[in-house]
Amino acid sequence: MPFIPHTREDVDHMLKKLGVARVEDLFDEIPSALRIDALPESVPAQVSEQTVTRLMRERARQDTPGLCFLGAGAYDHFIPAAVWEIVTRGEFYSAYTPYQAEASQGTLQVIYEFQSMMTELTGLEVSNASLYDGASALAEAILMACRIQNQKGGGSVALLPEALHPAYRRVIETILEPQSIGTETIPYDQKSGLLDRSWAEERLARGGVGSLVLAQPNFFGLLDAVDSWTDLAHRAGLTVIALVNPTSLAILNPPGKWGTEGADIVCGEGQPLGVPLSSGGPYFGFLTSRKSLVRQMPGRIVGRTLDRDGRPGFTLTLQAREQHIRRARAMSNICTNQGLLVTAATLYLSFLGPTGLARVARACHARTRLLVESLTSLPGVRPVFPGTPFFHEYPLAMDRPARPVLEALSDQGILGGYDLGKLSPELSHAWLLCATEARSPEDIACYRSILENLLSSARPEPARVSTHPN
Repeated sequence: MPFIPHTREDVDHMLKKLGVARVEDLFDEIPSALRIDALPESVPAQVSEQTVTRLMRERARQDTPGLCFLGAGAYDHFIPAAVWEIVTRGEFYSAYTPYQAEASQGTLQVIYEFQSMMTELTGLEVSNASLYDGASALAEAILMACRIQNQKGGGSVALLPEALHPAYRRVIETILEPQSIGTETIPYDQKSGLLDRSWAEERLARGGVGSLVLAQPNFFGLLDAVDSWTDLAHRAGLTVIALVNPTSLAILNPPGKWGTEGADIVCGEGQPLGVPLSSGGPYFGFLTSRKSLVRQMPGRIVGRTLDRDGRPGFTLTLQAREQHIRRARAMSNICTNQGLLVTAATLYLSFLGPTGLARVARACHARTRLLVESLTSLPGVRPVFPGTPFFHEYPLAMDRPARPVLEALSDQGILGGYDLGKLSPELSHAWLLCATEARSPEDIACYRSILENLLSSARPEPARVSTHPN
């Protein structure tokens, strides 16, 4: 936090100019029921800067870096040092809003390059300048689909896959519920972990559905038959929303080419593109769509244009600045983007290029295959959905509850994966694990060795794992 050396006289002078007697008067619009007179006793007493610095250094020494096999929406990729060396230059690091185009050409050009890369990666025609994160990007994509359906008199219900990131589902509920937009869940098949086709066909026959969200890969890391699902949805008049991992698009068919016509909107989390894990954020969401739908696109859009002298330049386009501050009447309440992280993603993609990103994606898949093969060779460990294709995550089950084992792995420096018992008690013996290109065969051998010791040192419990919570 910056140190601002205001004297008592400085403060009194400013208060007088504002016409108030105390600093507290600046907050009088906050209802008294929401205000407190003092901090809770649990908050430590005031200490000096030197004491705080010593305390933080002591706690930093307690951090022990471990081998990360945990994915579930945030991924430990290798990031070339040049990415953040450039991102933290003052021109990028301190740039906030590009509303004044004449003073923001550098920032605007970076965002324009980012948009161009995302349209090429997703196979669609237009991109916005990013959103807060993948979850809010999906919620905004559903809102966008509702506006599209309203224009043509379509349904308002959004169909969501059951194998959707639980945090994404909570964000969707928070944003959509006040706007009376309904959602329904397509269950996954108990044997394959993929979308239940017969359930969906029966539901579509009853009408009232406006959009379909296809997660590729889904929360379990599995790959669905998105071509046939896209065609099924389009035949029913639905708007198709693709929720994707951007790294996977380097080797998988882009959503713009799914089925006969391709997905209508694509969104996802951009963290895999050059953004470190950073204890949970910040991250950024991306969103692309067909050009015909661009007027319904949320957030900023940067365009390339010519000035009055015919020189090329960049500017915000298609939307007035005031659109973002119209509260409930606004098309979007995303009135800024995660520009710093978009800059990192643009540099990351520039350094890797299409060939490099494809090499990363293939390495991720190969490492995860090796990890799954290695761990399932242990007694009591088995795949939850055998035979189903996956990208770089996969669920395994063991002969005992997964949570204590994952905690024991963590104590030995292994972040072993995501406890699927958080989704349902029926999945308490299962866990979701991930390997990116940052995990070596030696790392995987280390994981297997420690897990083998843990499993052999305790008695197994009767298997309770179901492949479906219902």
